[in-house]
Amino acid sequence: MQKEKLKELLKSLRNQEISIEDAVQKLENLPFEDLGFAKLDHHRTIRRGYPEVVYCQNKTVDQVKNIVIHLSRQNMVLATRANEEMFAAVSDVLPEARYNKLARTITVKKDTGEAEPDPSRYILVISAGTSDIPVAEEAVETASFMGNHVKTLYDVGVAGLHRLFNNKKAIDDANVLIVVAGMDGALPAVVGGLVDKPVIAVPTSVGYGASFQGVGPLLTMLNACAPGVTVVNIDNGFGAAYFASLVNKGIYK
Repeated sequence: MQKEKLKELLKSLRNQEISIEDAVQKLENLPFEDLGFAKLDHHRTIRRGYPEVVYCQNKTVDQVKNIVIHLSRQNMVLATRANEEMFAAVSDVLPEARYNKLARTITVKKDTGEAEPDPSRYILVISAGTSDIPVAEEAVETASFMGNHVKTLYDVGVAGLHRLFNNKKAIDDANVLIVVAGMDGALPAVVGGLVDKPVIAVPTSVGYGASFQGVGPLLTMLNACAPGVTVVNIDNGFGAAYFASLVNKGIYK
């Protein structure tokens, strides 16, 4: 339940427009709803500003469907690492659900009454290679879901830096940058050396054997010499975008 909806409910109760019993019924799922196999945190929007996000990997299709349906009754829904079978089950019940095949995300959006995001305060998601785009797209979907204006710049890795420099204005004008890279993982440090904005580095599991499924680029990013670069876990586009949204919306000013 969003803060504004909670305020409206309390005002209605104060003005005697609804009964105490009706108010209790609306609030009965706070702070969480127990489905047996999952306890849904409807209270999270009030505490954190964003609703609970569903991590679908290792869940069954029925579990994902039921979680998304129950969450959607009070909030918008973002589900990550979802497959097409999961989306089909969800969309049968919620036809407004949308699926990004590359990002493996399901979104169910609602009109929250919030103003459109300021296009001048945008998050730029950069991928080093085309193979890194699925993780980058997870970041794009997450940041967009959280009410940010998002732009993308794909396949501009260090093997051809002229591609990066050719987009210098988009990089300079971004408010926060998410840089997704596998292989040697060098791109975030390069970008960090060019800008005075926060850079969030995302190592991917893309690469040959010695990249150790993302450990190689992770270590490179952790050792970046450019200040202002922070690093999230391997393939964690979601985590990068969540943090970028907090920064972009000025929560940590």
